[in-house]
Amino acid sequence: MQKFQAVIRFTMDDEFMKLIPAHRTYINYLINKKIVESYAVSMESQTVWVTMNASSKSEADQYLSKSPLYRYWSYHIEELVVYDGQVFRLPTVQYN
Repeated sequence: MQKFQAVIRFTMDDEFMKLIPAHRTYINYLINKKIVESYAVSMESQTVWVTMNASSKSEADQYLSKSPLYRYWSYHIEELVVYDGQVFRLPTVQYN
């Protein structure tokens, strides 16, 4: 599996807001299946960042295209070479 980062720009209207619960259900499904590793949204810039596991860029694109919000998006997908952070580190040893 490879890692990909999708950077999604979106526009909103009343219909968009109605689709958010179905979209969140779909994202939660992908998180539970370990396809999506991280999902972040900025309402200020109307941008979403999704880090995904997939065998190819086209497979990552297929996952995104199944979202109920897909028609509101413009995005690009990039393959990641390094993906690191605190959650990947061993816990700090705490002496009692």
